[in-house]
Amino acid sequence: MDIIWLRDFEALVACKNFSRAAEERNVSQPAFSRRIRALETEIGVRLINRETLPLALTPAGEVFLSQARIMLRTYEETIERCQTIDAASENVIRFATSQSLYMTHYKDLIAPLASKGGVDTDLNSTSWAADQFVSALQQSYCDVILTYWHPSMDFLGPLEVANFEYLTLSHDRFVPVSRARVDGSAQYTFKAGSKEAMPLLSYGAVSALRAVQEFVLEQVITPQKMLVVNQNALANSVKAMILEGFGIGWLPLSLCEAELAEGKLAVVDERLATDLEIRIYRDPKNTKSTLGGLWQELLTSQQAKADNAIPFPGNQCGNMVNKA
Repeated sequence: MDIIWLRDFEALVACKNFSRAAEERNVSQPAFSRRIRALETEIGVRLINRETLPLALTPAGEVFLSQARIMLRTYEETIERCQTIDAASENVIRFATSQSLYMTHYKDLIAPLASKGGVDTDLNSTSWAADQFVSALQQSYCDVILTYWHPSMDFLGPLEVANFEYLTLSHDRFVPVSRARVDGSAQYTFKAGSKEAMPLLSYGAVSALRAVQEFVLEQVITPQKMLVVNQNALANSVKAMILEGFGIGWLPLSLCEAELAEGKLAVVDERLATDLEIRIYRDPKNTKSTLGGLWQELLTSQQAKADNAIPFPGNQCGNMVNKA
């Protein structure tokens, strides 16, 4: 199947007219019509209902349109990744992280190094699904990823199997919060024996924090029902809904500590909080000298902090330098 046929089909759907679509695609109408026919022959079904004015899709055409758009998007993303890899300088470290980490721990842990030059952050990665970080690192689309880690997470499993290296750079707390009342108390609290469902602002299935949320919900002692009123992949979006008073949700403490200090949010139950690690991963087979320098600098910095720091409560991470 020619990728041009997919673009022709998309243009025909938009224009609903062979002549206008052919003009948009800068080709003669007979040639354009032949390409649409060739596409239908390749698929083995009729995609266009030519008996209606304006033109309409057949039921099979409707299904194919949605898949064609996915194929085109995948094709374009693949080209972009290949070009990025090809154009990347040996001296540039391609860095990927989530939106919540980019706005919190990245500033303290990575930004000072980035200001020295040599670190290129892919801002597109801030909206990636959790497993996209793993595939990007495996395919050398990026050199390092900064991610949350918790025992309940499994999306990083492929990196463990492939012996990717990581450093534990910092820690965070995953805390249940709701909008605060005037007196500073939480708007929503767990009540033993309550028949009223607790409104939950949840994470979508593609979020790395979804598994952690499910882990802590299993620790809820009171048998109170939870009603999912919204799901979102981004912690910042979950926070925005919590601030509007739509329900309870779990957030990394670093992402909401300002709102807690200002009295806009309140912790619902500290017993339902859990620890998060902030890890940075790399492929040990990546031979970039700049990456090796960054890794050593981070390692030295973390070892210095470990020598002077009070042990983190509940930390069972072991060595800071690990092979996943």
